[in-house]
Amino acid sequence: MKSKPRIYLDHAATSWPKPESVYLAVNDAMRTLGAAAGRGAYAESLRADQVISQLRRQIATLVNAPNPSGVVFAANGTAALNLAIAGLFGSLHSPVPHVVTTAAEHNSVLRPLRAMADHQRVEMTIVPCDSEGKVDADQVLAAVGKETRLVAVGHASNVTAAIQPIAAIGSQLRNHPALFLVDAAQTFGYLPIDVQEAGIDLLATAGHKGALGPLGTGALCVSPQAEPQIAASVWGGTGGNSDQLTMPTCLPQRLEAGNLNVPALAGWLAGLQWLQQNQTSQQHLHQLAQRFDQGLAEIEGIQVWGAGSPLPVRSFVSQQLSPADFAAVLEAEFGVQVRTGLHCAALIHPYLGTTSDGTVRLSAGHLSRSEEVDVAINAIAQVVAGL
Repeated sequence: MKSKPRIYLDHAATSWPKPESVYLAVNDAMRTLGAAAGRGAYAESLRADQVISQLRRQIATLVNAPNPSGVVFAANGTAALNLAIAGLFGSLHSPVPHVVTTAAEHNSVLRPLRAMADHQRVEMTIVPCDSEGKVDADQVLAAVGKETRLVAVGHASNVTAAIQPIAAIGSQLRNHPALFLVDAAQTFGYLPIDVQEAGIDLLATAGHKGALGPLGTGALCVSPQAEPQIAASVWGGTGGNSDQLTMPTCLPQRLEAGNLNVPALAGWLAGLQWLQQNQTSQQHLHQLAQRFDQGLAEIEGIQVWGAGSPLPVRSFVSQQLSPADFAAVLEAEFGVQVRTGLHCAALIHPYLGTTSDGTVRLSAGHLSRSEEVDVAINAIAQVVAGL
C-alpha cells in the first residue's frame, strides 16, 4: 500500500525540512573542515574560528546586540537559559534575590527557577496569564520589588502563540537593577527582535526552530549591563588561558567551556544566511497563520487558541476526542504530523482549561507549503465530521 506524503506541522518543536544550504554546510564542516574552533593554529581550525565568529556577528546583527562577543553559544535553548539563571543564582545570596516570571513560560524557564527556589537561592513570583496565554505588562511590573534581580518572560507562548509585551516590560525596567531575560525560542527567526530597543539584558534562543539551524544549537545574548553579573556555571577548557585553573573573565569564553558543535553551528549560519536572502519568508509565515485561522474557524466542535497571532502556531481541542487520539488519526489517515499534550508548559493549561490532556498543536514554518496547511485543515474537518 502506498504511504501517504508526510505533512510535518511541528515546527514549534523543530523546523523541518531545512534549506539545502544547511545540510551542505553541516556536511562540509564534518567532511572537509573536521577541526575544533579555538583549538589550533592550522588552516582548518582557523576556518572553524571564522565560522563561529561569523555566526556571532550574524546573530548580533539580527537582534541588534551591541557586541558580538556577548553572543554565547550553548547546546540548545534550554542550556542557554540555564547559563543565564545558574550564572546569576548559582550561589547563595543575602538577602535572597527575588525573581518574577509568568505562568505562560516553558519548563526551560520554570524548572531551573524552581530548582533555585528549592535550594533557597531565589524567591519566585509567578504572574498569571489570561485564557489565551497572554500576560499583562502592568501585572508583571507590579510584581517587581526592590529585591527583584531578574524578570523572565517568553517572547511568545509555544502553546497559544500569544505574543508577550516584552517591549512594554523592558522599557519600564531600564532604571531598575533587575535584569530582563527573554526566552525567544519561539520567535527567533520568525519575528523581529531588537534587544536594545526592548530593554532586554539577556536573550536566550534555540537555533533549530525559526532560525533553521540543526538540533543542538542555542545562544545567550548578554548585554554589557548583564555581563559582570553572569558567572560561569560550567567549567573546563576554552582553548586559551590554559595555564590558569579559573575560567577566563571575558565573554564569550567565560561561559563556553568545552568544544563548540562546529558542524551544527555552521549549519545554523547557513540557515540565517538563507533567511537573510529570503526576506519574503515573513510574509509567507503571516499568510500561513491567516490560512490556519480561516480554515479552523469554519470547523464546528473544536476550540482554538492563537487566532490572530502572526506566528503560524495554533492549538485546539475537540469536545469528543482526546488530543493524543486526534493526532493519531491525523497521522494514520492523512499523514499529518502534529504535537499533542502539555508542550512542556506546565502552568499555562489551568488558564486554558486544558490541564488533563493538553492540546493538539499545529505549527508551520518557513518551508511549509500552503497546500500542506490546507490538507491539515481538511483532515481536521473530516475527523470532526466523523465524530
